[in-house]
Amino acid sequence: QVQLQESGPGLVKPSQTLSLTCTVSGFSITTAKYYWAWIRQPPGKGLEWIGYIRYNSNTFYNPSLKSRASVSRDTSKNQFTLQLTSMTPEDTAVYFCSRASGPGGYDYWGQGTQVTVSS
Repeated sequence: QVQLQESGPGLVKPSQTLSLTCTVSGFSITTAKYYWAWIRQPPGKGLEWIGYIRYNSNTFYNPSLKSRASVSRDTSKNQFTLQLTSMTPEDTAVYFCSRASGPGGYDYWGQGTQVTVSS
């Protein structure tokens, strides 16, 4: 059974860097053709794709966040991480990690983790 679990701080100060980790169990993140994504949902708004890392370590980002976002992975721990720099209150959201078999084909999700940006 594929399971994803986000972990990281729930509160970040403005200008700080957010670092979130997604731990995957039941499936290897190096399995061919799969994408490992970060997605967020601000309060009262829809889902926003942040970026993903492919099975071959290639990365792709939402153009609106590309200058601040970085997705990496640790294959020895079967984890992938998100770093988002220069956080502002507008980055307050529930952050999800997810697996996709192709762009847009998200089939497994973590439960989500609330991140609040406040001083």
